[in-house]
Amino acid sequence: MVDFNAAINAYRQAAGSVSSAVSGNKPAAMPTGDDESFATLVTDSLQQAVQTGRQAEELSLKQISGEADLKDVVTAVANAENTLETVVAVRDKVLSAYQEILRMPI
Repeated sequence: MVDFNAAINAYRQAAGSVSSAVSGNKPAAMPTGDDESFATLVTDSLQQAVQTGRQAEELSLKQISGEADLKDVVTAVANAENTLETVVAVRDKVLSAYQEILRMPI
C-alpha cells in the first residue's frame, strides 16, 4: 500500500528542487494546500515555457535585423525546443496517469 503522506512530501521536495534549479534560488516554501500548490506549479511552469518561446522569437527577429548574435539565437531556440519537449512529456505522463486512474476498479 502506498503511503500518501510520504508521496506528497516527496512531490513537494522534487517540486522545490526543480523550481530552485530553474530560478537559481533556494527552494521556496510551497503553499499548504495541495490543490493550490499543484495548480501554481503547473501555471508557473507553463508561463515560463511561453516566456522561453517568446524570448527565442524576439532573438530570431533581432537576428534578422542584424541586432543579435547568431550563437545567442541558436541557444535560445534550442532552449525553447527543450522546454516544449519537456511540456509535451509532462502532458503525456499526466494523461497516462489519468487513464490509469480511470481503469482502477472501484
